[in-house]
Amino acid sequence: MQLPSSVTFDKQASINAAVSEVVSLLAPDVVHIRYDIGRDWSGDWAIFFRVLLSDEASKKRLREVVTQVVWRLAERLDFASMGLFPYHNFRSVSEQAVLQEEAWA
Repeated sequence: MQLPSSVTFDKQASINAAVSEVVSLLAPDVVHIRYDIGRDWSGDWAIFFRVLLSDEASKKRLREVVTQVVWRLAERLDFASMGLFPYHNFRSVSEQAVLQEEAWA
């Protein structure tokens, strides 16, 4: 799949750096963040984040951690200038252990 022209190699490096920074800031609540760039249900370009949370964060601080992840990614990445709509999906380590989806590993 061809990425939108606004998502250059440099921008992908910026996305990777921002993701790493957010994970570092929010660890141990955020275990890791994976992402894909593709078309959403309406055909628009989007970035789909898969955020793996610790079980403790999922049970005790879910709203706080989710808000922090969304906010911190948005402050580091200009989605509009990249022509991407951000989508965020969250899962706990326990959920992933049951589902064992490779994309979340």
